[in-house]
Amino acid sequence: KYSCTFAKNFPLKKLILFLCLLCGISSCGIYNFTGGSTGNAKTFQVNFFQNRAPLIEPGMDREFTFYLQDLINNQTNLSLTNSNGDLVYEGEITNFTVAPMAATADQRAAQNRLTVTVNVRFTNNKEEDKDFEKQFSHYYDFPANAQLSSVKSAAFEAIFERIGQDIFNASLANW
Repeated sequence: KYSCTFAKNFPLKKLILFLCLLCGISSCGIYNFTGGSTGNAKTFQVNFFQNRAPLIEPGMDREFTFYLQDLINNQTNLSLTNSNGDLVYEGEITNFTVAPMAATADQRAAQNRLTVTVNVRFTNNKEEDKDFEKQFSHYYDFPANAQLSSVKSAAFEAIFERIGQDIFNASLANW
């Protein structure tokens, strides 16, 4: 008797399980695997981030712009466009400084800190209440006896990763 009841109800159980899975998957439609919510947006654009810092590092503006484009492209299902994007990122690099951080016993710098600050204007053309203008900043510490040119690649990678993720979280992560 038990096996007959089970056999009769089995197709119904399969159907219920299938519907539950379908609802669970479809409810995540506007989210991607990184937790970013793109809403109804289909496209994004990242305008060139000009370097307006008092101390200018050549090429940093181009590298940061490309980094942010790649980050958003890789973490969302949005398409990159050059104009009329649903989501628009623009701004400028406002600070680039190298300053001593730690001193040795004979009052010489033991460590330097590179700090980069980026001002970002985010425009969401689908949901204007999500627009913002904010400053994002991060740093990279390196030995005082090292030249900036020798650590620049690692420094930019670490700084851009942190600032880029902060921009992504501020614009697309609705935690």
